[in-house]
Amino acid sequence: MIKLSKIPTRPPKDVDKKTLQEQTKKNCKEIAKLQAVMIAQSKYNLLVVFQGMDASGKDGAVKNVFKYCNPSGIKVKGFKKPTDEEFGHDFLWRIHKNAPQKGMIQIFVRSHYEDVLIQRVHKWISEEHAIKRINAINAFEELLEFDNNTIILKFYLHLSFEQQAIELQQRLDDPTKYWKHNPGDWEERKHWDEYMRCYEDVLERSSIPWKITPVDERWYRDYVVSTTIVEAMRKLDLQYPKLEI
Repeated sequence: MIKLSKIPTRPPKDVDKKTLQEQTKKNCKEIAKLQAVMIAQSKYNLLVVFQGMDASGKDGAVKNVFKYCNPSGIKVKGFKKPTDEEFGHDFLWRIHKNAPQKGMIQIFVRSHYEDVLIQRVHKWISEEHAIKRINAINAFEELLEFDNNTIILKFYLHLSFEQQAIELQQRLDDPTKYWKHNPGDWEERKHWDEYMRCYEDVLERSSIPWKITPVDERWYRDYVVSTTIVEAMRKLDLQYPKLEI
């Protein structure tokens, strides 16, 4: 059983920050090179899911890891509260139409997992309903994999309760971060233990495994995310198309 309270949110003590930062830069540049081939070949596509508590650094991970990529081959979608139209459909309707097409990298900042986390925490759906939704998510992700050559990489950004308070307070103290402040984040923080229970259940039940990524030190988050992505892309049979005459 996964117990998030037992998993470190900080880097191992024996790692060298400078060395890993240099490796992160190399990783990010290699991701961009591999992305160029992916666009040209249009055979594979990549779905990257960032999920985590408020202030876990989802936007920062996107900005730092994909900064060398070709903007025309990458899309970022953030999932917030569903609109009335979205509420009128099944919970995966708004997700499926944002799934990546061949050759593209699609990034979800929050994702379809919101509908088995916040709704479950606040008892807007029953436990049985939540589990059925998780099963539906597993089937959906498996569909993307076998039917559209989608590589799915899911990152749970593992933030400590203590570090979250620091990050949220910075949004009140730093004028450049005022725009990030949301009083509701402090309210959601009161449900921390229940969120951890629901996250642990999602991590256990997911058929495609998650990468539990320590994020209290953001440089280490970038290293783990970039390493995981570049290693996955290297395994693909990425080749530039041959010239047709």
